[in-house]
Amino acid sequence: MDNFDGLLATARTAYARGDWHAAYRQLSQARALSELDTGDLSLLGRAAWWLGQVKESLELSEDVYHRFQDDGDAPDAAMKALHLGLLWFIRGDVVIASGWVSRARRLLQGLPEGPEHGYLLYLDACLALSLADLGPARETAAKLQDLGRSLRDPALTSFGLVLAGLADLRSGSTASGFAQLDEAMLPVLAGRLPPEWAGEIYCTVIHACHELGDLHRMRAWTDATERWGEQFVGDVVYAGICRIHRLQLQSIEGGWDAAEPAIEQSGAQLVGRNNWVAGEAYYQLGEIRRLRGDSGGAEEAYARAWELGTEPQPGASLLQHAAGKNEAAWAGLCAALAGRDRLACARLLLSGVEIALALGHFDEAERLCARLEETAAMFATAGFRAWAGHARAAMLIAQSQHAEALPVLQSVVHEYRTLHARYDTARAYELLAQAHRGLGQSSVAAADSATALAIYSELGALPDVRRLDGGRLPGGLTEREADVLAFTAAGASNKQTAEALFISQKTVGRHLANIYAKIGVSSRTAAAAWAHEHGLQPRR
Repeated sequence: MDNFDGLLATARTAYARGDWHAAYRQLSQARALSELDTGDLSLLGRAAWWLGQVKESLELSEDVYHRFQDDGDAPDAAMKALHLGLLWFIRGDVVIASGWVSRARRLLQGLPEGPEHGYLLYLDACLALSLADLGPARETAAKLQDLGRSLRDPALTSFGLVLAGLADLRSGSTASGFAQLDEAMLPVLAGRLPPEWAGEIYCTVIHACHELGDLHRMRAWTDATERWGEQFVGDVVYAGICRIHRLQLQSIEGGWDAAEPAIEQSGAQLVGRNNWVAGEAYYQLGEIRRLRGDSGGAEEAYARAWELGTEPQPGASLLQHAAGKNEAAWAGLCAALAGRDRLACARLLLSGVEIALALGHFDEAERLCARLEETAAMFATAGFRAWAGHARAAMLIAQSQHAEALPVLQSVVHEYRTLHARYDTARAYELLAQAHRGLGQSSVAAADSATALAIYSELGALPDVRRLDGGRLPGGLTEREADVLAFTAAGASNKQTAEALFISQKTVGRHLANIYAKIGVSSRTAAAAWAHEHGLQPRR
């Protein structure tokens, strides 16, 4: 018995300091010796969740819920039901989450108002928001802040600020909305909320920053939350979520070489743990692959995002557009725009303008452009301003109004640079080249094109490099040599490369000899490094 009590004591201490590995290990050992009481069983379930043992965590938490219910402890049973509702919600299983919330509501009926009622209000509102129902948010926010003050509970006050902030953001009061979200994060980082609920607030705030194109705030809160998470030993879930958001920023900044494998690995690790963020990860993976010319890989990533509940737009339509399937691309984008609110449509509108222009649908392009400009004026974020200016410049150039496009594009380049959006900066330089060319300023246009090409080359945006460089491949390689080098750089042997390209190993060897001579290297390692530097990847 002494050993059992010792394990429990050290496990509780480990849990209190956020050492989930030690807490889980010692509680599991104690459980093998004797039955755990309800409190310790709850700690074991929560430690399991932090370590990514989701199935075990849910099973243990359900056992705890039933114990509380059997003991007639309605408040604790309700709180455990809400905890389970949160875990299922984070997994992306809204229907099961709603079921647990309903159980909590039934248990709390007729009981004096306590913190559990506040958690119920918040999770109810989160479920409504996930279904695009903003109705309850503002009313619930006021109730939560009143309840938080009366009970002196910082979690409830923070919940109220989150909901009020989201309501303000979606109504166009961006400054007020972000101010309330910023304030909501303060007790999170001060450690005054249960970690699972604190992490949910972080995800909500970061998603709002990303959705509104406020990358500066997204970077700041990701930095802060990573520091907050350092206190926890063995955190799989929120460390993985922070990693995804960090990689989203890295992708925007142009670090595709490092981001692509990392985001694929991190996304896979979050499947079943947080399917919302895993879906975002696979969408971002699809975007990197699309821009690098890996069409098959992009399709696979978009399909995985769709399975996880994330609609892969506008990327999926842009992939079809790049393949010349403009009508299908337009249909897919129009379907995605249908039924969405103004904010949810913002990220799709620039792509809609570009595809509509490619199809010659100028009236539709103008309609979407005006809609994006109205959205940018309403929400007033740097990202939205950049997208709206980009769309308007594309419209002006399509109408041969080159002089009018120039000041718009100069502002767009400034916004993209401020956001550290490398690929978008290159696209703006391409439009600048078109505007200067239309004005007869060929030397300036050539400089703009060279700037765009240099950025595309640095990023490894191979389709854009080929398009701007007259279809020429880097280093004077032929298409077949580029394919051979790409497979070699990906780690394929000569035999594997030959099988993939349906050629002989002898032919692969001959191509490699020619490649080495053209790019000035003498080893596979150096050739692979050159291929990565120039963005060569196997075509699927």
